[in-house]
Amino acid sequence: MRRAILCTAITAAALAVGAAIPALAGTSTPLAATVGNPGFETGTLSPWTCDPAASVVTGHAKTGTYALAGAVTGGSTAECRQTVSVVPNTAYTLSAQVNGSYVYLGIVGGASTWTPGTGGGYNTLSVAFTSGSTTSVTIYLHGWYAQGTYYADDVTLAGPAGPSPTASPTASPTASPKPSPTASPSPSPTVSPTPSPTGSPNTGPLPRHSLTGYWQNFTNGARPLRLADVPTSYDLVAVAFADTDASKPGGVTFTLDPGLSSALGGYTDAQFRADVATLHARGQHVILSVGGEKGTVSVNSASAATNFATSVTGIIQRYGLDGVDIDLENGLNATYMGQALRSVRSSIGANLIITMAPQTIDMQSTGAEYFTLALAIRDILTVVHTQYYNSGAMLGCDQMAAYGQGTENFLTALACIQLQSALRPDQVALGLPATSAAAGGGYVSPATVNSAVDCLAKGTNCGTFKPPATWPGLRGVMTWSVNWDASNGYAFANSVKPHLGTLP
Repeated sequence: MRRAILCTAITAAALAVGAAIPALAGTSTPLAATVGNPGFETGTLSPWTCDPAASVVTGHAKTGTYALAGAVTGGSTAECRQTVSVVPNTAYTLSAQVNGSYVYLGIVGGASTWTPGTGGGYNTLSVAFTSGSTTSVTIYLHGWYAQGTYYADDVTLAGPAGPSPTASPTASPTASPKPSPTASPSPSPTVSPTPSPTGSPNTGPLPRHSLTGYWQNFTNGARPLRLADVPTSYDLVAVAFADTDASKPGGVTFTLDPGLSSALGGYTDAQFRADVATLHARGQHVILSVGGEKGTVSVNSASAATNFATSVTGIIQRYGLDGVDIDLENGLNATYMGQALRSVRSSIGANLIITMAPQTIDMQSTGAEYFTLALAIRDILTVVHTQYYNSGAMLGCDQMAAYGQGTENFLTALACIQLQSALRPDQVALGLPATSAAAGGGYVSPATVNSAVDCLAKGTNCGTFKPPATWPGLRGVMTWSVNWDASNGYAFANSVKPHLGTLP
């Protein structure tokens, strides 16, 4: 991307929650966390929400009669999810009995584990995590593409029960049901009241299908905005950009741009911190983007990786941010950047959001450094927002033709490469300019963006290129930038955000 043209990252909708199990009479044992239908013994999937490839079967249970069967394909991991109430800032252990190759168990946006086993019997998968400030987490199970059917049984969550979902009328915005397909986003850029900054991240999950936008910490012709001006139609907001620390190779710094402050009639660091808290109170997430067209951050050694991790961690903690976006457009070393990102996650925790915004050429082949990085950290990677613009014509996953940018075929044929290359669908999003002025080439109308996500997620509204499969879990869309969208009356967000709510 560039300082005037870029992209970024985001997931999961809140689902049904099981009831708490009462403590034994006469003891002080706390209520236990409950997973609804943990052994699938109701003979149904409810309250799990699953891909169509998942079902309940007999004859394959670890205990009891029934088990979950995930008939994975080249286009589906047969994922099942369920949201469970938890106590904030509390340690939990999620466990399940699984049978099959490459079966994953984890928390959306958090810790996960997997088994590379070749099947032949059940194994125990367990993953420990801390709940953070949230009162609910979304757990998931899934297999891996084309690895054969997996089975799962006896899902447990060890730890105290969280509040009943009906007991708290002031639940976090991230725990609300997914908006209906006809719901309109909030396009108003009016500044909301700014509470005192808490410095605490938003540890809730991203929506299953989310809209990401970059917020410009500089001026370039797009409408200057305070961070709190970003409408709630944007689920994930990437602050663009961190600056290079010339004194420490690999290190970065962050300060508000004086030109932006002047354009806004004054904008202080304290106000920015308060605005981060405002977005969190609305249920939005805020991350720090590193790079851009003019970014010169270089992480090419172990010491640079340490400097990057230390400085990024410090900025995240200072402002209460939720993660980091990698938008390095002048070269990237997958080995050392991978080390740096794992170090940041180790310091911040399992709720850290990690996004990437590679240029189109960076995701043409799994041998490219950006693609190599994405695959190497896919166990902790949130989403890749590839910039489908400023690129010219490129080959698609069919390797049959070069598709021209600025078309639906370009978006679907190139996104198909990632979707067939071991990234989960929820780790793939389409990055587009919000207006024609925001990019040198590749702009498409919001209607075309909507058709492309329909084609990839549902197999409908395709152009002449028809993908070989559908990916209902496709994460969503990113745009460069919120500021350019504001300059155009939020036409991009007003069209794309409600359409994402129609996806499966």
